[in-house]
Amino acid sequence: MSKYRRPDVTGACVFLTVNLAARGTDTLVRHVDLLRDAVARTKAERPFEVAAWVILPDHMHCVWSLPAGDKAYGQRIGAIKARFSGALGRAGFTPPLRQRQAFGVVGGRRRVGASPDLPKDERSVWQKRFWEHHIRDQSDWENHVAYCWHNPVKHGLVEDVRDWPFSSWWRDCG
Repeated sequence: MSKYRRPDVTGACVFLTVNLAARGTDTLVRHVDLLRDAVARTKAERPFEVAAWVILPDHMHCVWSLPAGDKAYGQRIGAIKARFSGALGRAGFTPPLRQRQAFGVVGGRRRVGASPDLPKDERSVWQKRFWEHHIRDQSDWENHVAYCWHNPVKHGLVEDVRDWPFSSWWRDCG
């Protein structure tokens, strides 16, 4: 199994995409209060600045700036995921069972060539990994902030960014 290496940059500004394991659900917006609490607790423990954030039904995008000398955005994402998952469990939520055939399990046996990353517990809330892009300059920053804010329109959830309540657009422009 290959080991993924993320850039070793401290104090970086990064664009992040984090997906639920069960795409097509509305878990994030239905339980947005639990997600907001997980983020607030993580920020209190390990501060970071939020330039933009949008929460969609099954994924989220954000642009963060880390403090000088700090490069642990992955630990922050991990803490948010763990806190949100734990809060969902305490609230009685059971994530939908992941599609077994998509992970190479047929008749209780693994197919040859199936993903070695199949979790033991197939009721995971989040996808195992997340996607990051280190912001290069002001233009890149502006493009990624706009991407966050316009993503609900792109996905056909609303016709105007002002109509999506789960966005930092309201903090900055509303």
